Amino acid sequence: MISYKPLQKLLIDKDLKKQDLVEKAKISWGTMSKFNSNQYVSLEVIDKLCGVLECQPGDLIEYIPDKQE
Repeated sequence: MISYKPLQKLLIDKDLKKQDLVEKAKISWGTMSKFNSNQYVSLEVIDKLCGVLECQPGDLIEYIPDKQE
């Protein structure tokens, strides 16, 4: 599973609100809501966020292996 917890932490560290990110990256609120529920977003969106936040993709996402029973 892909988690966007690092993105949430980065926003806190940079003292940015989600609204600021939506406006600066020119992404929709629908896309922003995908981050809250760990849904997939396109690499184009990741690219925009990296440009705005001046970071690398690994600063925004992390891979969490599925628990296999």
